[in-house]
Amino acid sequence: MFAAIEAGGTKFVCGIGTGKGSLRTVTIPTRDPEATLADVEAFVDRAIDELGPLAAIGLGSFGPLDLDPVSPRYGQILATPKAGWQGTDMPERLGRRYGVPVGIDTDVNAAALAEMRIHGVDSLAYVTVGTGIGAGIVVQGNSVRGLGHPECGHIAVRRHPAHAGFAGVCPYHGDCLEGLASGPALHAAWGMTAREIPEDHPAWEAQADYLAQLCMTLILTSAPQRIVLGGGVMSQPFLLERVRAATLARLNGYCVQWDAAKANEALLLPRSPEPSGLVGSYLIAEEAWRQSSKA
Repeated sequence: MFAAIEAGGTKFVCGIGTGKGSLRTVTIPTRDPEATLADVEAFVDRAIDELGPLAAIGLGSFGPLDLDPVSPRYGQILATPKAGWQGTDMPERLGRRYGVPVGIDTDVNAAALAEMRIHGVDSLAYVTVGTGIGAGIVVQGNSVRGLGHPECGHIAVRRHPAHAGFAGVCPYHGDCLEGLASGPALHAAWGMTAREIPEDHPAWEAQADYLAQLCMTLILTSAPQRIVLGGGVMSQPFLLERVRAATLARLNGYCVQWDAAKANEALLLPRSPEPSGLVGSYLIAEEAWRQSSKA
């Protein structure tokens, strides 16, 4: 039995079970680290009392994260705009409390691992568009990481005319992708949440174009077989088709393998029956358990 924790900037989704499904789940609002993790531990403690011991814990977390195994800061949250979370070391805290292996990756890499398994491919990018914007990239079954991990939400993009004069909300870069197209950016630019903005509002043309620029960048740099677009902003039922059309317009025929049929097949919403990041966190826990068993 594994514990899976999808640690997001707005909420933590926690589960007990395996990659095949959860036996227990809970959603916890993200506050300061101490209050949030105390609630996570209370859930895990109750689950252990009811269901038995854990084999490992998997974390799919917002970041940026230090994912270098030889780094003294391995597993810590780095320079996040999420107040109070910089320096938080969830793997160390949970490993010390429960005495089991703890694996960690970004929340979007976790989601990409889950969607990759569902789609039966070995190359996939998962994009989340919500409180922030991020992309997890899996190539040949392994999440991409090196000196850090991809931070696609902070890529510079061409500003849409509808955003003339809007400074953007990213505290580091202003008008990067996250600064212009995240949920908070939509609210700051238009005074409405994504759910409140009408379908015919010019905000959606700009939003589709920004996400198309990200999709084009992913296609040109990592050539994924699928790009899955998740997160709260993508819950608008009309947005996916607009992103597909805008991506093709941005590519402008350059990648001949990308046409309208390919966009319909390869630019998709999540298909995981449970939150993709939660399922991926189970897979991270399973891998941590396998590696510990080999040691």
